[in-house]
Amino acid sequence: MYDHQLHQRINQILQQHKIDIAGKDNFFYVRMMANADSMYQLYKEIYGSSTASEKHFNQLLGVMIHAYQQRSETLRKKDEEKADKGNWFLSNEIMGMSLYADRFCGDLSKLGNKLDYFEKLGVNFIHLMPVFESPEGESDGGYAVSNFRKVDERFGSNHDLEKLQKKMNDKGMYLMLDIVLNHTSHKHEWAMKAKQGDKHYQDYFYMYSDRSIPDEFEKSMPEIFPESSPGSFTYIEECNNWVMTVFHHYQWDLNYTNPLVFRDMLDNILYYANLGVDILRIDAPAFIWKQVGTTCQNLPEAHTLLRLIKQCVLIASPGMAILGEAIVAPKEIMKYFGTGSYTAKECDVAYNATHMALQWDMLATGDTRVMLAAQHEILQKPYGTTWITYTRCHDDIGLGYDDYMIRQAGYEPYGHRKFLQDYYSGNYDGSPATGALFSSNPKTGDARISGSLASLCGLEKALNDNDERAIELSVRKILLMQAHSFFLGGIPMMFYGDEAGYTNDYSYLNDPGKSYDNRWMHRPVIDWEKNKKIDIEGTIENRVFSATQRLISIRKKLEVVADYKNLTWLTPHNMHVAGYLRSFEDKKLYCVFNFSDRSAYLTWYAFKSHGVEPTVLYDHWTGMELPVGENYDHLVIEPYGFHLLEPR
Repeated sequence: MYDHQLHQRINQILQQHKIDIAGKDNFFYVRMMANADSMYQLYKEIYGSSTASEKHFNQLLGVMIHAYQQRSETLRKKDEEKADKGNWFLSNEIMGMSLYADRFCGDLSKLGNKLDYFEKLGVNFIHLMPVFESPEGESDGGYAVSNFRKVDERFGSNHDLEKLQKKMNDKGMYLMLDIVLNHTSHKHEWAMKAKQGDKHYQDYFYMYSDRSIPDEFEKSMPEIFPESSPGSFTYIEECNNWVMTVFHHYQWDLNYTNPLVFRDMLDNILYYANLGVDILRIDAPAFIWKQVGTTCQNLPEAHTLLRLIKQCVLIASPGMAILGEAIVAPKEIMKYFGTGSYTAKECDVAYNATHMALQWDMLATGDTRVMLAAQHEILQKPYGTTWITYTRCHDDIGLGYDDYMIRQAGYEPYGHRKFLQDYYSGNYDGSPATGALFSSNPKTGDARISGSLASLCGLEKALNDNDERAIELSVRKILLMQAHSFFLGGIPMMFYGDEAGYTNDYSYLNDPGKSYDNRWMHRPVIDWEKNKKIDIEGTIENRVFSATQRLISIRKKLEVVADYKNLTWLTPHNMHVAGYLRSFEDKKLYCVFNFSDRSAYLTWYAFKSHGVEPTVLYDHWTGMELPVGENYDHLVIEPYGFHLLEPR
């Protein structure tokens, strides 16, 4: 609905900021006016329309205008190029890697000298794990930020980050950074002032003088880290107050009922946009709105805030996409893409965490049925949005998919999850995996799993046992898992070290700031002497790297695997085989994966129920042409093998 008064107000503010609406700033003006009504309505949903909130809304407009004015010509041109491509992040040509700069190569300046390594592998999208200032020993891997605008000296300087981004931009590479919207470090300037009794900044947090309101919150709030950080509030002796600390005692939750918090955090978001960030990863968005009597997770207001952020970004820095790191059940995660009139207008990207966990379920059981039971929900993702697809990341592996999915496959949920926990922690007889349980909750039996891709696939144990057959199978598993996620649809995101078969790194046990958190075992320190083995024929590093390199090369050549909402799961003719069809225009690609330790037999009929029946299939992985046989004949897939089959 056209709001004349709103548009008049915006025109006045634009004039005050000397925006040339008919000239060089016309595209910005058009974006502002096109999105103004929805932005304003979203703002009022959260903050109402009082005199004070109207004043704060005007300030918000000022933040956006200032960010646009600070945006470089290079980034404005890039915005236009991305707009010409449409949803640029759907492309099959994007391949990502997530890494810690210090553990990968030392610091950001050295990372700039490693770009040829990524190019050699085929990676053109880098997710830098948090690089902004956080207190050593109380950083939560960088997610306890004490300064949103200062690169931590452990990683280098702001100049190093800007120089890296320029080098990446010159090479046509994309950058993703994190912003932690839910909380700050207790050593952030706002928290320090709150400790000193500054009421203005105490209102930036959920801070209370006694336990009455905290006790009400905790009646319904689940503990996130029951072992290392029980409860959701921490007593602050300096100001004799209780503050909400959902994650760790040193991470103070921001109070978004205060419009000044939203204004200042949006200013930080747009600062990152002007650094040249292509995708901004919003950490833990499910937690950003709190309400007594609820779990304080996935509340409707959290979605309203994310939609408001998206509208503001569209206006000030339209080339930056938004990723919502919501690791929740499939029904909930779909809401982060937007619903109703905001479908595909909330987060552009989300983690396909459910499918990631289901891959590990398939690998442990050799049974694809639990995975398939989840797909009807995962396939609801709207067109124009995409997934991050992955096998491992910096975080643990949760097993939070729904019980009905497990029951549908004939398993009992509690016992099935207990089996998976035991299997991957090495406590199940005959398991080749070497991992560990993270955040075990003895009250509920819940636990998550830590461990590198290679160690969970059995490589660590196989090397320790000097078992050649087991080594071969573990390498097959690594490639099976990567291939399955690379071609599924979305932006594939490897975790650093996985491309060279790194097993668990136990050096974290010697660091008091990390030893309490076993997730550091799968966050290795890269040994660049060891990495030279990627070029030595026959080494494990070479076998894993070169095969991964080839998978990436295949993916980039096939537009059919771009995310055009073009995924169809094949009828499960064999419970050990996961198969899906990618189709686009007149192209098809059948991807079939054997999650069993034995050869699997897949009837040729599986390829004959999707339009024109193929007579010959070209396997992009083996380079072989396979004649399609009769229905009573079978494609034989070797243990932990796979095929990428295009009709010819």
